[in-house]
Amino acid sequence: MEGQGRSEIEFTDVETATESLHRCIIYHVVIDVLGFVLFMHQQIPSILQDISLEFDALHTEYKDLDAIMAQPDMKASLRRVHAGKKREVRMGIKKFEKLMKNVSNIQSALQLVISEIPDIKEVILVLGSSSVRPQHVYELCFSHGKVASGSDCDFLKTRAAEGLSRKAIRALVSKSAGSNSYAGPTKLFLLIKAPASFSQPVHFLPKRDFRYNKKILPLRLRFKCRNQNRELDAPRLGSLTASSTDLVDKNSDDLIWFQCRHVIKGMACRTSPTEE
Repeated sequence: MEGQGRSEIEFTDVETATESLHRCIIYHVVIDVLGFVLFMHQQIPSILQDISLEFDALHTEYKDLDAIMAQPDMKASLRRVHAGKKREVRMGIKKFEKLMKNVSNIQSALQLVISEIPDIKEVILVLGSSSVRPQHVYELCFSHGKVASGSDCDFLKTRAAEGLSRKAIRALVSKSAGSNSYAGPTKLFLLIKAPASFSQPVHFLPKRDFRYNKKILPLRLRFKCRNQNRELDAPRLGSLTASSTDLVDKNSDDLIWFQCRHVIKGMACRTSPTEE
């Protein structure tokens, strides 16, 4: 009976005008939703894009200070001022260093799996002490529409990716994502559905029988191409508590869950994020 309530939870559809969901679009949607989840659940002090820009700016400033202090004729008083500034910049870098390293690792891992499996259909983001004991769960399901030709992808963000990410975030806001956030630090886990033959032990750990607490009610987004002719059968959440091999379609019984080895630990922000 506990699983019955979960299976009745419906998807929120997010449509794109494109005829197919290219791997680059999927990559940016997942990363943007990941960043939104971290921010809205008070795990980072500002949106991920702003933190990335600040982190890069700090590194640039640190290099500039190094170059300035390398000048042999600099006065001792001025050198002390620059040395103090350099310490401040170094502390700023250290503050974000672990976060940005883990984000970079997840980005690389996601690019790798999407490059190998361009028609990836399901991604789960879990916030909690472990992937099986979550506080919040976000499920992203991708209906690809027409098969896109070509295999090249430089993962640059396109207008289509930006538009779909905005729609996804608006959909999550409309569902009150982050409204009941835990005020302490927690972890974010990334899981993807892939063929059982997929093997990237440095980045992913197979979780064939993945289940999480039945009491958790996930937020579920389904990304669809507006002009696609076929209907995607919505995955049933009850299968997460029973079997993880029949979520996508009846011809995909070789698909299992893989958990990314790279985990993002929150920075325990105490101030609730506000919408601009």
